[in-house]
Amino acid sequence: MAAVGLALLVAALVLVVSGADPLVAFGNIWEYGSRLETVIESFNRATPLYLSGIAFAIAMRMNLFQIGVEGQYILAAFFAAYVGAGVGSLFPPLHIAIILLTAMIVGAAWAGLAGWMKVTRNVHEVISTIMLNAIAVSGLVSFLLGRWKIESESLDTRLGDIATTGWFPSLNPIVELATREIKRVELTGFILVAALVGVAYHLIINRSRLGYDLRATGANPWAAEASGVPPKRTIVLAMLLSGAVAGLVGMADLLGDQHFYSLRFPQGLGFAGIAVALLGRNHAVGAAVAAVAFGWLERASGVLEVRGDAPREIVTIMVAVIILFAVIAYALAQRRRRIEAAAAASAQVESAGGAGEADT
Repeated sequence: MAAVGLALLVAALVLVVSGADPLVAFGNIWEYGSRLETVIESFNRATPLYLSGIAFAIAMRMNLFQIGVEGQYILAAFFAAYVGAGVGSLFPPLHIAIILLTAMIVGAAWAGLAGWMKVTRNVHEVISTIMLNAIAVSGLVSFLLGRWKIESESLDTRLGDIATTGWFPSLNPIVELATREIKRVELTGFILVAALVGVAYHLIINRSRLGYDLRATGANPWAAEASGVPPKRTIVLAMLLSGAVAGLVGMADLLGDQHFYSLRFPQGLGFAGIAVALLGRNHAVGAAVAAVAFGWLERASGVLEVRGDAPREIVTIMVAVIILFAVIAYALAQRRRRIEAAAAASAQVESAGGAGEADT
């Protein structure tokens, strides 16, 4: 909350410097952001952000700074779109399952490559994932898109359309049972998949042997190895799981909106997921709150330009300040916990020493 308050203060100062009235600007953002359509757009945007954050958080549990989600989800979306269009029309659940499975396999394979390089050649995951991002987006996707593109009336270079049997259903009919008719936008049904991924992430990390191995290796790899946890295998498994979730990041747009891959396919979601995970402290619920907040700020900020209050980049400044202060607060909290733990351990040693002297 302190980070949010400081971000609002900084944004207000920037608005004043730019000649705008902060109260009017914030009031317009709140009024526009509270509309039903804007709320739905916010959840639609939060869905891929959340999946991206979870993908990053899985690796972070092992202290792996996995910044390859960007390349993994774009490459996964490309091949999923190609396979989804290539199989034609199928039984809808089967068609959707094939597309999702393709995306997860591609994402896991691309992330697993970085994990393999780390355990066999000791290549740092930051270096390998940066290179793999470039190879995926500027290399494979660009090359194959030029070869597999279809003729289109628009100037956009694109693949073929996925048949309607591969489209993910909208949740508008369910939402409209409790409210009015929704206009112009549709609430993506993929939000349910994102929720299931969040639940699975929480259970695996906190309630399974694999999650224990990940957390133990991330906390102290030497102690984990001494207790029987193979660190190399755990690193590869963490990267595979992270990549599989990363493969799902683009599926909300692919199956719920565009239904084909093109040069206009959304990008930048992988890097935005890092902010979601950091602000959410790598927890499933925390990442969900961060994703919804970022999605709402991004969609609600459009009113600033429409009404001439200020450029919407003001919200980018707010998000950056929120992340900055959240990371600082997290680091300070971690430092305080370490100091308290050291003090408690010192007190126990002193009390044990005093008890030993009394016995003698």
